[in-house]
Amino acid sequence: MTILVTGASGSLGRLVLDDLLARGVEPTAVRAGARRTDSLAAHADLGVDVVELDYDRPDTVKAAVDGADRVLLISGNEFGKRVDQHRAVIDAAAAAGVGHLLYTSVTRADDTTIVVAPEHTATEEILGDAGLPVTVLRNNFYTEVFGSALDGARATGTVLTSAGEGRVASASRADFAEAAAVALTGDVPTGVQVLELAGDQRWSRDDLAAAAAEVLGRDVRVEQVSSDEHRARLLDLGVDAGTVGFLVELDQNIRDGELDITDGTLARLLGRPTTPLIDTLRAL
Repeated sequence: MTILVTGASGSLGRLVLDDLLARGVEPTAVRAGARRTDSLAAHADLGVDVVELDYDRPDTVKAAVDGADRVLLISGNEFGKRVDQHRAVIDAAAAAGVGHLLYTSVTRADDTTIVVAPEHTATEEILGDAGLPVTVLRNNFYTEVFGSALDGARATGTVLTSAGEGRVASASRADFAEAAAVALTGDVPTGVQVLELAGDQRWSRDDLAAAAAEVLGRDVRVEQVSSDEHRARLLDLGVDAGTVGFLVELDQNIRDGELDITDGTLARLLGRPTTPLIDTLRAL
């Protein structure tokens, strides 16, 4: 059996490769697709089949997918281009008759206003028409996404937010990577299987501030502001407009309860509790 991981040189992809090897998958049975193959030299040295795979170059996608029995499509990071990029992999997998196609999506992609959801929703629709056994890994947010709060807390003793009392059921990137490895090596579903994956802990910004205070060894308080003030403050700090828009809209999603969803599926898949917020902050 050959397992292909796309986007394998990214933070999630590398962890998935490591988890597959840790689970006893032979290195020669793992194929790692990346735009820059030299970035995975260490894995190639272990025997992993490192191949070129550029989402924007269908010839490389087809070559990487051919002969693969199971494919993990890690969603791209070029917003606005991702649907076409994902479609290239899905079409290649369908043409090659891949036995199991997995995709990293986002929480409740079919019924949410989360800022990153639209391209995931569109991709899931394409997956539904692919005619392959599919597992959709609907990941809640990585706790690491909120690690920038540590920088602000260290510098100012505050966590700036417009999320109100909203909570996030995040998990560490390593948790989601391990879940992908488990699903890649597990039973193949009939049709489309959707797994809603989230951390065990539903944390608020107050919880984040308390964890940051313990990690940093200083007092940290939460500063709640309106969305407009949040946007203005971030722009004043020199944060680029695109990032500001994302962060403010994400806080609105959190305030609306869009990420406050967990049913224990991730922990059951892992066979252990998910990584606590404070442990991820310590690692950061």
